Amino acid sequence: MKKLDCNPSCFLPYCSVSEGTVNTLVGNHNRLLHIYQDVTLKWATQLPHVPVAVRVGCLHDLKGVIVTLSDDGHLQCSYLGTDPSLFQAPKVEAREVNYDELDVELKELQKIIKDVNKTQGIWPVTEREDDLKVSAAVSPYLDSVSQAAGVEIGTDHVPSITVKVILQNRVVLQKVKLSIYVQSPLVLTCDQFSIEFTAPEMTRTVSCSVYLKGSHTPPELEGNAVVSYISPTDRNPEGIPRVAQCKFRLPLKLVCLPDQPSKTASHKLTIDTNKPPVSLLSLFPGFANQSEDDQVNVMGFRFLGGSRVTLLASKTSQRYRIQSEQFEDLWLITNELIIQLQEYFEKQGIRDFACSFSGSMPLQEYFELIDHHFELRLNGEKLEELLSERAIQFRAIQRRLLTRFKDETPSPLQHLDTLLDGTYKQVIALADAVEENQDSLFQSFARLKSATHLVILLIGLWQKLSADQIAILEAAFLPLQRDTQELGWEETVDAAVSHLLKTCLSKSSKEQALHLNSQLNIPKDTSRLKKHITLLCDRLAKGGRLCLTTDAVAPQTMVMPGGCATIPESDLEERSAEQDSAELFTNHKHLIGKPSSPEASSLQGAVE
Repeated sequence: MKKLDCNPSCFLPYCSVSEGTVNTLVGNHNRLLHIYQDVTLKWATQLPHVPVAVRVGCLHDLKGVIVTLSDDGHLQCSYLGTDPSLFQAPKVEAREVNYDELDVELKELQKIIKDVNKTQGIWPVTEREDDLKVSAAVSPYLDSVSQAAGVEIGTDHVPSITVKVILQNRVVLQKVKLSIYVQSPLVLTCDQFSIEFTAPEMTRTVSCSVYLKGSHTPPELEGNAVVSYISPTDRNPEGIPRVAQCKFRLPLKLVCLPDQPSKTASHKLTIDTNKPPVSLLSLFPGFANQSEDDQVNVMGFRFLGGSRVTLLASKTSQRYRIQSEQFEDLWLITNELIIQLQEYFEKQGIRDFACSFSGSMPLQEYFELIDHHFELRLNGEKLEELLSERAIQFRAIQRRLLTRFKDETPSPLQHLDTLLDGTYKQVIALADAVEENQDSLFQSFARLKSATHLVILLIGLWQKLSADQIAILEAAFLPLQRDTQELGWEETVDAAVSHLLKTCLSKSSKEQALHLNSQLNIPKDTSRLKKHITLLCDRLAKGGRLCLTTDAVAPQTMVMPGGCATIPESDLEERSAEQDSAELFTNHKHLIGKPSSPEASSLQGAVE
């Protein structure tokens, strides 16, 4: 016997494939069809109608078709599942392997591959003309009327600048979407556009304004214009999706104002060049008043929000010094200085201009920003946990009160209303604290990205890295555009740097054989990450070469400027106690005997 949950609308028992059992089809008024084997429910399916009759039939050699009839005469044939595939791959005749023949064949194939690599580039390459050309132009002047309506940072009036994107099509295009991106806290008046190209050889121009919306400086002044469109082809008239993009650079004056130079600063950097010094007036014409001798060797900058940076050019040597009260604010001015110097000497026809950095790496200042960012991440997790607990408590009190209010014989509230009001205030306060921490974390991440850009730039100048090697560092240190609770900057960078240390920067085959943790979880602290970054700088100082292959490990015999001692890692290098003590003693002696700069002494404290 089987007690059904609802009244059946049709009923059909039939013989089962298994011996000794009976299958039963039962339809009900809920448009469900149940299949029982004896009293066990084996399958349930939804029907589009209420079945009043059901049969099992065979249609075109297809057995097991369920035919149902509705009360209005609708007939439906249903089939549960699919037939199993009975195909079996034929057995391959086993034959003995002739290793001599395989070696000959392998050598022939290797010879063919080598010949192809040698002749690569001989075949004519036909360049396909792009269906859409995208270019961007930034106005040389700020907008006469700022588009940053109602935005004021401190007492500064926020300027804006116009960016024009020009699109030229070769053929008719469909669904053309233009998206313009800039680094936050820079914002656009409009960043999404829909454009129509109904005829070939058309030109469309789109304009928008960029301005700063936030009290901190952006980590980059580069923007990107991306166009997605559908281009029809001979084989696919409906078109295939394509993407075209171009980059543009915003001027420094959008986020910076001229200011009086400062003689004292906490953080200083010195950039060496191989050419005579250039007047800062010719490099930054919008930030200084032209003097009588047309030679300006000191200039002050103030970012919107209050931070000040001073730039000094030596009159006798080929050096430039950048100094500021905040370490991350050195990045934009240093980068702009190098760009302007390169453009200046290119206009003069000088091709061998080069910059270098010979001071100690400011890792201690960089590590302080990492610690601050990580502390905000941990604080955000604690606040969200507290908010979740208070929300659970708030819902529990609400249920208690609702039960009391629905009771026919009301009982005393026992101060539940007071507890509900207090919990509500705590939830609101915690939610405000979470939002405030998120804003602080967002600003801290922007400052951390600026400092990361600066450290990568200094490493590139220090070791004279190529563009490909700098791209590897940027991919390792700048993997995220935004922090999330699921995936943060610290664990991602630690995994990337550890991968570099065990591959191209490894010292032995033992390190290359180590396996890294495949799960990216938030670490307990930042000590491991800081050790790995210091170790990476040490490996580069000793001749390590950044590459994507591990064919050759460069000899590591150089000494890092400033005397940054290697921090041994149990999972990355194995040293004896004698080697450790000898090397650390040598580096400390170098630090104490001849400090090269104030940064060297601060770095000494970090390493010790």
